[in-house]
Formats: sequence, C-alpha cells, structure tokens
Amino acid sequence: MTQTAALKDRRTAAIAQGVATRGIYAERAENAELWDVDGRRFIDFAAGIAVNNTGHRHPKVMAAVAKQAESFTHTCFHVAPYEGYVTLAERLNAVTPGDFEKKTMLVTTGAEAVENAVKMARAYTGRSGVIAFSGAFHGRTLMGMALCGKVNPYKKNFGAMPPEVMHAPFPNNYHGITTEHAMGELNRMLATSVDPERVAAFIIEPVQGEGGFNIAQTEFLQELRKLADQYGILLIADEVQAGMARTGKLFAFEHSGVIPDLTVMAKGLAGGFPLSAVTGRAEIVDSAPVGGIGGTYAGNPLAVAAANAVLDVIEEEKLCDKANEIGDRIQARLKALSQRQGMEVIGDVRGLGAMVAFELVKDGDVNQPDAALTGAIVAEAEERGLIILPCGTRGNAIRLLPPLTTPTEMVDEALDMIEASVEAAIAKTANA
Repeated sequence: MTQTAALKDRRTAAIAQGVATRGIYAERAENAELWDVDGRRFIDFAAGIAVNNTGHRHPKVMAAVAKQAESFTHTCFHVAPYEGYVTLAERLNAVTPGDFEKKTMLVTTGAEAVENAVKMARAYTGRSGVIAFSGAFHGRTLMGMALCGKVNPYKKNFGAMPPEVMHAPFPNNYHGITTEHAMGELNRMLATSVDPERVAAFIIEPVQGEGGFNIAQTEFLQELRKLADQYGILLIADEVQAGMARTGKLFAFEHSGVIPDLTVMAKGLAGGFPLSAVTGRAEIVDSAPVGGIGGTYAGNPLAVAAANAVLDVIEEEKLCDKANEIGDRIQARLKALSQRQGMEVIGDVRGLGAMVAFELVKDGDVNQPDAALTGAIVAEAEERGLIILPCGTRGNAIRLLPPLTTPTEMVDEALDMIEASVEAAIAKTANA
C-alpha cells in the first residue's frame, strides 16, 4: 500500500467527511512545486486557493517568520501588543484604495474579516440589512454562509440563515446578465421588497472566487457605488481571493477606480500563515465598541511578520506585473485551445491577471453546463502532475491560480498538461 492510500484510509476514519479533501497528501513544497508523500511532483496551480501568491516558502517570508519566532510567537494583541501589528496596519492603511484616513483590524480567517466588516457597517449606520450577490462566497461561518450565493454545499442542511441578508444578481455577460439587468433587479429590490434605509452595506467580490471567477464590470461597480451613496449604504470589497497582486493590481477594485468604504483581505496576505484584515474609513472602523472586535489569535505575531514580508516581496519582485504576464500567457493558450475545439467545449475564458478560469459546456451552449467533463479534466491534470481546482455555481468552471513567482517555463509546462488533460477527458467522454 502506498503512503497516500494509507493516509486516505486514516483520513476517512478520523476526520469529518464534511471537510472536503483532494487525494494529494503533501510532504514538501517549494515555490510553484509540491511533492506528495510518495515522492510525486506536482505543479501547483491552486496555490492553497490563492494563498501562496509569493510561492511556497518564499525565502524572505520564511526568514521574517523565523526571526519573529526567536522573540515570541504569541502574546495576544489585547494583552501585550507589538510593533509588527502596528506596522502592518499602517502599511495596509496606505496601500488600500481610498485617499482618506483609514484604520485596520487584524483577525485570522477571511470569514472572520467579513463578519467584522459587517459588524462595523451595522454599528456605523445603525442599520442591520446586508445585500450580497448571486454566486458569492464569503465564508462558512453563520453570517458568512448566509452571505454566500450558492446553496450546495455551503448552506445545505444548516437550517435557518440570519435575517436581513439578501441577494441581488451578479452581472455575468456570458450568462446573459448585463450590468443594466443586474442594476435593474437591484433597484427593483430596493423599491419593492427591501427598505434601503435599513441596509447597512453591499458586500461584493470584484472577481468572484468560488462563484466562477466572474468579473464585476467597471460600470457595475460604478453604479453600485452611486446607489450606495444615494441611500447611505456602505460598500464592502471582499478581496479575500482577488487581493494581494493576484489580478495584476494589489487589489482588484483598483481596476475600476471605484473606492470601497471597507476592504476585506486574507489568503495571499501572509503567504501561507493564517491572517486576515479589515481596512477602511477610520470613522467606520472605529464605530465598533472597545472590546467588540478582535480575538485571541487575531493578528498572530508570526503571521504578521509574514505579511510584512509579503508586502515587501510584492513590491520588490513586481508581482503585479508578473501576474499580468502569467495571466496573459494562460489566457492566450486557453483561447487558442477553445478555438481548436470549435468553442464546443470551452465556452468561455475569463480572468484578471493571474486569476483565470475556463467554463466547460456541451455543444457550445451556455445553458448546458458540463460538470462531468470539468471533474474529468481536473482528474486528468492530477494524473499528469498538475493541481487545478473546479469552481462555479454549476460546478463547470476550472480556475487557475499559479503562484505569481512561477517561472515562465513552468507556466508553459502546466499549460501543456492542461491541453493534454482537456483532450484526454474529451476523448474518454466521447468513448464512454
């Protein structure tokens, strides 16, 4: 029995089945490569779901963590604060969108950051309603899953959701949902079923993650900002997956020029260490009562040291530029592959920077999602030594999230694997 097979058996016996896992048991990783417990080498185009934007174990990140570990690993910021937290807050205040006074709080996960942003919005506005969007993913906590715009698996069997959380359509040109249509539906909602004066915030991903890498068009974000200003509603940017240089800008909202009131970030922020943040208008962040936000592990010193190093690496190694170079290379290859297939299988290729997805359909029909082929391609890629992930509300999109430090020749190697995987999966499906 291989070590992988043995670990699969142990995992089945010991771990909750609701914790979804793949069949790759990691032993070590370096930059854009990962080796499993049986010595198999993989190119990692998942990056821990957009976490390792600076690659696995970036030397500067690891050095910063090691240096911090020599001093202390935990004090709890509420009990004995430390300079690293203050420094990181100052830096995030400076680099997030918006030319106004800002403040920051640090927590541990993206879901925690989302929940705290909602708490701040409610405290500041005195309102309780929150509007999210179809296809959204904002976490697996009670509030997080209520905000999610996908039922299975995130809401399935979990009972009643918190009240006054509503969903509006997210624009998606490929699916026929234009900005005009989406804004029309949102305005209709505010006129017929939701009192806008009870809405504290809109929360939106500039590029949806789990929802399928759908991009919020500039026009939609501009109209959303106008609507928010009209009714005194705050705009929360969920940059958990799209932030930290992933889309070719430090934050994806920068592509539109629209300024959110609060920016939520996590994943790529600390290069593999658990850390998240809420940064925004000082008066909004300060609206929470003293002691009302935070947490025992919030802003862990090791993760904070990693995050300060990540910001250095993004700037010094020009990772925003590299994200654009990688993304252009990926999109060009995928679009060429789609054309060779007659666009019958790959219905759409989309993305910003190195946040790219392709959507699988039958007979070129957007209304016939091909989740089975999607799963087959993911499995074929794994057999060839490439880690990729499915996504989308219909389970028929594949997302590509290479580390932004991936060498060009390794990007090309991975794209060769993707082409071979698509062709092999199509052939097997045709012969089934």
